[in-house]
Amino acid sequence: MKIYSTLLMALLVLCSVTLTAKERQFYQIKIYHLKTKEQEALVDNYLEKAFLPALHQAGIKQAGVFKPVTPDTADLRIYVLIPFQSLEQFVNLDKTLASSKAFSTNGKDYTDAAWNNIPYTRIESILLQAFPGMPVLEAPSLTAPKQERVYELRSYESPSEKYHINKVKMFNTGDEIGIFRNLHFNAVFYATVISGSRMPNLMYMTTFNNKEDRDEHWKAFSADPKWKALSAMEEYSHNVSKSDILFLRPTDYSDL
Repeated sequence: MKIYSTLLMALLVLCSVTLTAKERQFYQIKIYHLKTKEQEALVDNYLEKAFLPALHQAGIKQAGVFKPVTPDTADLRIYVLIPFQSLEQFVNLDKTLASSKAFSTNGKDYTDAAWNNIPYTRIESILLQAFPGMPVLEAPSLTAPKQERVYELRSYESPSEKYHINKVKMFNTGDEIGIFRNLHFNAVFYATVISGSRMPNLMYMTTFNNKEDRDEHWKAFSADPKWKALSAMEEYSHNVSKSDILFLRPTDYSDL
């Protein structure tokens, strides 16, 4: 019986992922882990001069590149957010990049780096699919300079697949997305993690002109009558076991 229940939950998660797949984008979050400023400069140059232009050439016009607002000097990180129209586009990305002569030329210092002078420590990858309530990525409408903006990446893990489906339902059917939209949170995406080190999990990104703007928005959210009513509903209780908040800032060359 326990095995049957586990299989059933896995199928439910799969169904939630494949629902209206033709209309919902997939996202990859690539996290470059770096040790030195030299590595950071090399990866920055590669992303700006080779990787993003190659994405644009392939029809992917809005990719984001971000760094933590407060960097960890022991583990420097660069976050890259890439939207895909299909899993096939995601799978074929390396082939697409390899077919670009400009990518091969402009990315040579990165792609041809020697074994004892590598450009990063490791790359972490998270694959997601957009929620039905916001099926495609949206560029934020902000007025502040990029160096002042705050992008908030949130991760909500659930205690089981069933509770994860319930939390996703809270965003879509319960219209938690609508509450964020009405309060002008400038969301970039809401998505289910379909492959990553932390599962079951969902992630979303909201954006603000600065830290003060961010705090004001969340104060309004906490006081919002619709959020109070939604969060008090018994059917949505206990659906988050762990949450993480990461504050990011876009690079000068980021599309988002």
